[in-house]
Amino acid sequence: MKAYILLLSLILTATTLFSAELVLTGTVISNNQKMMTARYMGYVKKINFEVGDMVEREDVLFELESAEFDIMESQADLALEQAKLMVDVYQTRLHIFKKQKRRLKRDRKKMSPANFKSDLLEMNDNIENISASIESAQVLVKQASEKTKQFATIAGYLKVQAPNNGILVDKRIRVGDMVAPGMLTMILVDMDHLEVEAEVAESDLKYVRRNKVVDIKIPSLGYKASGYIKAVVPSANPLAHTFKIRIHFEKTNDMVFPGMYAKVYLDLTNELKKR
Repeated sequence: MKAYILLLSLILTATTLFSAELVLTGTVISNNQKMMTARYMGYVKKINFEVGDMVEREDVLFELESAEFDIMESQADLALEQAKLMVDVYQTRLHIFKKQKRRLKRDRKKMSPANFKSDLLEMNDNIENISASIESAQVLVKQASEKTKQFATIAGYLKVQAPNNGILVDKRIRVGDMVAPGMLTMILVDMDHLEVEAEVAESDLKYVRRNKVVDIKIPSLGYKASGYIKAVVPSANPLAHTFKIRIHFEKTNDMVFPGMYAKVYLDLTNELKKR
């Protein structure tokens, strides 16, 4: 009888210890996955990285070429050069008219008052017209400069750069392909900001709260870490009646990759005591 009571006590103790921990299964994911797209239409001229390559921020992933862009850029550069040339021509003419005006005033005594007044009036009109033309040409220069700046920005779009460090996990373009704005070209995954995504049953959701400290284990590596529940996604799976949770942890092993199987351990001791 005593042996039976002892065995029953051990079973109850083991059951209590087992129930004091909730074990969830999850997957390692990246918290910073970038879907790379093009912002300008063109043909792929060069691809600098392949799937599996590590890239750094501002590395040029691929380059585009566009004959239409080259024509418009040349037209904008030509318009700017023409506007600057007009300003130079008008400024040269203004300098000549001002020089003639000074000479006219110097030779005033050699001319009749009527002729001097008439020539001076004509000279002032010419100077005024030339000054107005210079102002108009300077406006054209400003407009043409803005246009060339716009094309310089577009030129930057033709070289698609990595927004952050990471690993290239997918490439959907080849040299010669036509790329349209918004078209998915590459997928870049940040390997330094990883999380674990797990699903918790609706009946166990009462044990889950934000910032709760949990233990994480990646069986394939024997890797263990401590983390905390970053978020509970308020969207249930209608078939399984489960909710997704995100667990943040600090990566201390370079062999931890997105997609790995992980286990999450939640200590329920305090929750069970409250009950």
